[in-house]
Amino acid sequence: MVLGAAILLSTIIYSNFLAEKLKKNEEKNIVLYTEAIKGLIILSDQEEYDENYLEFIITVRDSFPLPVIYEDENGVLEGQNFKEEDLANPAFLEKKKKEFLRSGGVPIEGNLGYAKYIYCFNSPLLSYIKLFPLVQGLLVGLYIALGYFIFNSSRKAEQNRVWAGMAKETAHQLGTPISAILGWIEYLKDSYADQPDQMDVLKELTKDVDRLELVADRFSKIGSEPVLQSSNVFDELIEVKDYLQRRASRKIVFNFDAPKEDIFVMINKHLFAWVIENLIRNSLDAMDGKGTISCKVYRQNNYVCIDLSDTGHGIPPNKFKSVFKPGYSTKKRGWGLGLSLAKRIIEEYHKGKIYVKSSKPNEETTFGIWLPVTG
Repeated sequence: MVLGAAILLSTIIYSNFLAEKLKKNEEKNIVLYTEAIKGLIILSDQEEYDENYLEFIITVRDSFPLPVIYEDENGVLEGQNFKEEDLANPAFLEKKKKEFLRSGGVPIEGNLGYAKYIYCFNSPLLSYIKLFPLVQGLLVGLYIALGYFIFNSSRKAEQNRVWAGMAKETAHQLGTPISAILGWIEYLKDSYADQPDQMDVLKELTKDVDRLELVADRFSKIGSEPVLQSSNVFDELIEVKDYLQRRASRKIVFNFDAPKEDIFVMINKHLFAWVIENLIRNSLDAMDGKGTISCKVYRQNNYVCIDLSDTGHGIPPNKFKSVFKPGYSTKKRGWGLGLSLAKRIIEEYHKGKIYVKSSKPNEETTFGIWLPVTG
């Protein structure tokens, strides 16, 4: 950015220098042209004159490089050094004359029978030079924007590599204790085979270990292209709801309304369940052990819409987008990655959208998810 600004500043200074030099040179040409016109006026009043001098003056007049408009005593305009199509257009010449007068220009007075007034204009080159800094500024601005985009993309890519690497390493580290716990469960099953109450506990413990394996599998898939398959979206929601409802406070009410018809979407079941689990866990944390979690599923055009609501503390309107940024969290525990990963799973892997739809403090907060419908 500093280099771009330096290039732009130096270009502006040099362009202004060139424009000023060219302007002074054109002013000299106008003075010379004015003197030539005055010479013609003087010679036209004399009976005897030097023909070589007259020829010189005519040469100066005709070789004048700048655009000129002549106006005779009847107001008829005639141009010189304009484009051919403009020279034949009286409206164009009249427009240029008005522009000249509006800019404060003073015409050269000629003589009757030749030109009553003569209007001299700067060359197009001068205008181009004056515009050059603007063009250069635009190019430098694009250069700066491109540099920022590349830098920002590189930084995000590096962050993604770090998160993906950390997730895979976490999945790898979870594998050893999970295998050990499974071994102990099998040992306990043999030891308490004749005690039904203990077996019920071991059955639930086995489900939790299965859940740990599912979490490890989810982490291992981060950074890889997930496999999507057509699934009934409401069935997947109910599966996650049932698991968390058994582990939530009895004062939490779950209201999941089934849609009028089955709706199928292309999803990766493990990753989609992770998103819903994250949202429900956040809702449970926000409600302090009592409240209502609601879910509505409906179809809108070519999308299935999922509205997941809770009666927790709520989210301030100025934080609707911030909650999806890595590291953002209002809880003392956790790294603030849940909603960030949920956004990536929904938008990058499932080509959908996740957002905070609405929030009223201590009344209701709703997250919206849109997913393309498969049929």
